[in-house]
Amino acid sequence: MGFQFNHVGGGTKTRRPITLHMKYNPNCDSPLCFLVSDSDPSLAQEKSLQEIQAYIEAENMRLEQQPCQFAAKEIIMRVEYKYCPNLTIIDTPGLIAPAPGQKNRAFQAQARAVESLVRAKMQHKEFIILCLEDCNDWSNASTRRVVMQIDPELSRTVVVSTKFDTKIPQFARASDVEVFLSPPAYTLDGFMLGDSPFFTSVPSGRVGSGHESVYRSNDEFKHAISLREMEDVASLEEKLGRLLSKQEQSRIGVSSLRLFLEDLLQKRYMDSVPLIIPLLEKEHRSTTRKLSEINQELSTLDEVKLKEKGRAFHDLFLTKLSLLLKGTVVAPPDKFGETLQDERVNGGAFIGTDGLQFPHKLIPNAGMRLYGGAQYHRAMAEFRFVAGGIKCPPITREEIVNACGVEDIHDGTNYSRTACVIAVAKARDTFEPFLDQLGCRLLHILKRLLPISVYLLQKDGEYLSGHAVFLRRITSSFNNFAESSERSCREKCMEDLVSTTRYVTWSLHNKNRAGLRQFLDSFGGTEQSSMGIESSTAIQTTDTRLADLLDSTLWNRRLAPSSERIVYALVQQIFHGIREYFLASVELKFNCFLLMPVVDKLPALLREDLESAFEDDLDDVFDISNLRHSLGQQKRETEIELKRIKKLREKFRQIHEQLNLHEVMSKT
Repeated sequence: MGFQFNHVGGGTKTRRPITLHMKYNPNCDSPLCFLVSDSDPSLAQEKSLQEIQAYIEAENMRLEQQPCQFAAKEIIMRVEYKYCPNLTIIDTPGLIAPAPGQKNRAFQAQARAVESLVRAKMQHKEFIILCLEDCNDWSNASTRRVVMQIDPELSRTVVVSTKFDTKIPQFARASDVEVFLSPPAYTLDGFMLGDSPFFTSVPSGRVGSGHESVYRSNDEFKHAISLREMEDVASLEEKLGRLLSKQEQSRIGVSSLRLFLEDLLQKRYMDSVPLIIPLLEKEHRSTTRKLSEINQELSTLDEVKLKEKGRAFHDLFLTKLSLLLKGTVVAPPDKFGETLQDERVNGGAFIGTDGLQFPHKLIPNAGMRLYGGAQYHRAMAEFRFVAGGIKCPPITREEIVNACGVEDIHDGTNYSRTACVIAVAKARDTFEPFLDQLGCRLLHILKRLLPISVYLLQKDGEYLSGHAVFLRRITSSFNNFAESSERSCREKCMEDLVSTTRYVTWSLHNKNRAGLRQFLDSFGGTEQSSMGIESSTAIQTTDTRLADLLDSTLWNRRLAPSSERIVYALVQQIFHGIREYFLASVELKFNCFLLMPVVDKLPALLREDLESAFEDDLDDVFDISNLRHSLGQQKRETEIELKRIKKLREKFRQIHEQLNLHEVMSKT
């Protein structure tokens, strides 16, 4: 980069990734640096190189005191300099190799955190990985093993052996140096960039004017790097007992590595030019189309055209609603559908007096993600299944005795009245909650039609983008209509439930007379007669039984088992009749007074609301002033963007032509 920005020396010097966006600027004799805000990436503050270095050191010291000691959030800086290439470099923390054992668990956790951080940065396929190894044996290269988990063939990896000046004295024989400089293929798996490793040495010491600084300027530091490269070459030649070849020298030193990377980046840049031009053409067409649409929007901001657009949107919106109720597969179920479990969570579940929910897996299509008419039908089927399976709640002897009371003309017991009192009370308490639950569930399903309809309109290019006020009005009208229709329908159903639990009509409530008769026959016993018994004896037996029955059911307040069974049988029959009537009535009314109004009443209501709004101030409906201002701003920004794209397109066309011309000339 031409300057020093971080520590050079031993130990961990990077505890947060540092991203440097470098830009070549021939007018900057010294680095022009900007530090991007951690809280707002759009803000960047100009700082001196020394201030940024101090910030990095302070962050390292801060993190060193924390339990984790590392952070994934990047330090981002922008640099303009006459020695900078147009390049982004991400400096990541070095990998840690902690010792095994329980006492080193903290270091082991840090090592895993650092490795995870580094792996995440290497995932980007367009990045070139600079793999820095600090070892004198390629078979023990730990960093390369981590890199190869992301880049198995090393096809986008440059391998660099660092601190080379400390490695050379460690080799006792020339053959060891030869193997290290040119490792065999089986040692370095894959096909790394540059075909073989690079070897660098960077002198330690800070650039600055402080008492701890070793170098007074970046130029002095660069000169020290050059001297170190020459010393490394001399030490190698002394160890090998021969001169290095040009190929070997091209792998020694930071300057050789920089030259290789510059050539590599230039080649990639040139290879990308033919690919960039079609992308710019596509971007140009897209931006031109966007500008045309904005101009079209601006030209339609008059009252007549806006009213026409509003009415057209009204018709299209209703068409999509109708389509959703009738059934469609255009809207993706994975995005807009709900399973029965989702529906219960979002719209409410059917819960009986026992507080339990019916297992959702027993309902047909429970696991399917449905919307629209299909979801409405499933919810109604679940209601029939759950409410239709409810049995009469248990009846206690105390309830029977309390329900008997005293008549206004005698003190006998009227068990038919007792059964009616108990049955209607049980039915009212049991079925009334289901009305509220069904209303909430179906209202949830109807309200879901709105965002799905909007999606269909957007998909077909029929959506009114930029008219948020108008769309909020449509949304409000639809939701108000759905809520009022549900409330009205529920009130009608409640009237039916009240009527059928207020007065018992035996022809309606006692549907299963045969079953009741069979029960009472078994209670009273079967008439038995024989050929030898005289008729007077039979009459006497019947009278005796009648007297016994009256004594146990009318005159006696002691609740006998026979009386209890009679009341229980009557309550069961009445409750059954109420349940059957309730189910049929509720389903019919919700279909007629909630579902059908969406088809036959909503269009007229929306149109009436729309026309009423049009008669008032149109600016309140479409927010014309703000819309015109917003579109004008979008137009200016789009025009600037279009000019920028045109300029880039022409620039890359010229580069492409020059490259083609150079290629033709080189062939001739």
